[in-house]
Amino acid sequence: MASGTQNTTTKNESLDAEDVGKRSSGASAAAPGSAWHREHAVDAFPREPEAMADTERFQLSFAGRRKRVAEIFRLLRKYEVWNDITPARLRNLLEELGPMFVKMGQILANRSEILPQRFCDELRRLRTDVEPVPYEVVLECLEAEYGHALGELFDAIDPHPLGSASLAQVHRARLVSGEDVAVKVQRPGAQQVMAQDIDIMRSLVRLASHFVRTDQFVNLHDVVEELWQSFREETNFLMEARNLNEFHAFHASTPAISCPRAFTELCTEHVVVMDYIDGISIAEPERLVKAGFDLADIGARIVDDYATQVLDDGFFHADPHAGNIILANGVIYFIDLGMMGHMSAHDRGVVKEIIFAVAENDVPRLKDAFVRFAVSRGDTSQIDHTAFLTDLDYIVQDFGGSNLKDLDIGQFLTSLVNLGRKYEIELPSVVTMFARGMVTLEGLLAEYMPNVNMVEIISEHIAHEKSTFERSRELLEELVASSGRAVKGQLETAEYLGLASRMLTRGQLKINAELLGSEEVLRLMGGIVDRASMAIVIAGLFIGSSVVYYAKIEPVIFGIPVIGFLGYVSALVLALMLGREIWRNSHGRRR
Repeated sequence: MASGTQNTTTKNESLDAEDVGKRSSGASAAAPGSAWHREHAVDAFPREPEAMADTERFQLSFAGRRKRVAEIFRLLRKYEVWNDITPARLRNLLEELGPMFVKMGQILANRSEILPQRFCDELRRLRTDVEPVPYEVVLECLEAEYGHALGELFDAIDPHPLGSASLAQVHRARLVSGEDVAVKVQRPGAQQVMAQDIDIMRSLVRLASHFVRTDQFVNLHDVVEELWQSFREETNFLMEARNLNEFHAFHASTPAISCPRAFTELCTEHVVVMDYIDGISIAEPERLVKAGFDLADIGARIVDDYATQVLDDGFFHADPHAGNIILANGVIYFIDLGMMGHMSAHDRGVVKEIIFAVAENDVPRLKDAFVRFAVSRGDTSQIDHTAFLTDLDYIVQDFGGSNLKDLDIGQFLTSLVNLGRKYEIELPSVVTMFARGMVTLEGLLAEYMPNVNMVEIISEHIAHEKSTFERSRELLEELVASSGRAVKGQLETAEYLGLASRMLTRGQLKINAELLGSEEVLRLMGGIVDRASMAIVIAGLFIGSSVVYYAKIEPVIFGIPVIGFLGYVSALVLALMLGREIWRNSHGRRR
C-alpha cells in the first residue's frame, strides 16, 4: 500500500472524539511560535517553496551527507547484510533506512525475477505494515500545520491509522461539519531524509562522471533528476489534492471508476484531507470473491480504464499497485494520487502505434513510431536505420505474435527502452513512467487476476475508439493515398532513370555515396597504418644503428658510435610510446 491507502477493514465503527477534544483546547495547540514548530519550521511551513533554494529548503549540506552516509553504513552493519540476510531482516533494514529505500522495497516486491518469492512476499508488507508514527506526534503535526486548535476543524480523529507507509500515514476522521474523511499526514522529517538520499545519489553520479565518459547505456544524471522531480511532486500534498479532484472530474461520466475527492480548503503541503472510502483492497482477492465480485471482470475494468487514462485522457496513475486500488459499493477507486503522469497527444499516438505494431508483427511500423520520438526531439541523421530495423525485428520475433496473452510486457518495454538508449533515441520521461506503471499493473494482474489479458484489452480499447464505418473510411482513404503515392513514385523513377541514362551516355554521371559507419572504419584503418609506419621507422633506426655500430664510426660513447647510440635511444623511446598507445587502445576497448 502507498501512503494514501484508505481503510479496507473498519477497525473502529465510532471515532474517538474525546481524544481530539482534549488535544484541541486552545492552550495545547502548537502555534507558529512553539518549540515543536521552531524545530520543524522548514518541514511544516516553507514560506516560499518555489523561490527557496533546495539546499536551504531541505537543509542539504556536506556535513548532512556525511552524517547520512555514516548512518546508512551503521544500519548495514547492524543487519549484517553480508551474512545471508533473511526476508524479515531486509524489510526491517529498508524501514530503518527511510522512505526512499522503502519505495525501492515496494518496487522490488513485484520483481520476482530479481528476488526470490519469499523476499517479495515479505517486502509487500512495506505497503501497509510500516511502523506507524505515534498518535501524539500525528496530532502535533496537524496542530503545527494548521496553527490552531484541531477542535475547530475536526470533531473526531481515530487514533488507529488506516494505513502507514514510507512517506505518510492515514487516519479516519470526522469534520465538525459532519463529513467522514481520511486524513493523510506526512511523516515528520521524511521530506528531509528523502532529499538527503537523492542528494547523495547526485554526488555519486558527479563522482562517477569523472570515470565514465559515455551515457550510451544510461544517462545517470537524467535518472537522478527525474527521481528528484518525482520526489518534489510526491512530497507536495497540495499537488496530490489537485490530482484527486482532476482525476475525479475525468471520471465523472464513468460511474464504475472513481477516486476520493479532496477538501482543498483543508489541504496543505504536508496534509491531505479527502473522502473516506470504506472498501476492500485488490490485495484481498478472497474477500472480494466472498463479497460476490468477479476477479476477471474487475481486472478487465481496471485495465480498460487504465488504457483510457493513458491513451485518451493523457492523465494516468503512475503507481497502480494492489494497495492503491479498492472496491466499495461496486465502484473501483484509485487512491494515493501522489504520482501521476501527463502524456501529450503526440506521445499517446506513438504509444498506440507501438502497441499495434507489436501485436501485428509490423516491424517497419514499430520503427516509424520510434523514429517519431527522435524526430520530435532531435536529429535522426545519425541513426543507422538498417541496423535499427534489424534489432527491432529481433524484438518483435521474441515478443510479437497473434497470441498476445503470452507477451511479457515488462520485458518487452525494457527491451525497447534499452534499444532506444543504444541508438540514442530519447524517450520522454512520461513514456518511461507509463512503462513502469504497465509493469506494476502487469504484476498486480499476474498475482491476483492471472486470467486477465492486459495487452488484448488495451488493443481492443484502441480498436474501438472509432466506429467500424470510420475505420473502413480511413482505411479506404489510406489505400487511395498510398496508391497515388506509388503511381507518382513510379513516374518519378522513370523520369530519373531517363535523366541518368542521358548523363551516362555523355560521361556526366557521377556517384556520391556514403557508407554508414565508414568514418569509424577509416579512423581504425588510419590508426593501423600509423602504427605500422611507426614500427617500420623503429625497425629502420635499429638496423641503421647496428650498421653504424659495426662500422666503428668515430666518435664513440660507451663503446658505441654516437650516431648509433642516438639511433638506439630514439628507437627505444618510439617503441615505448608505440607500446603505450597500443596498450591504452586495447585496454579502453576491453572496458
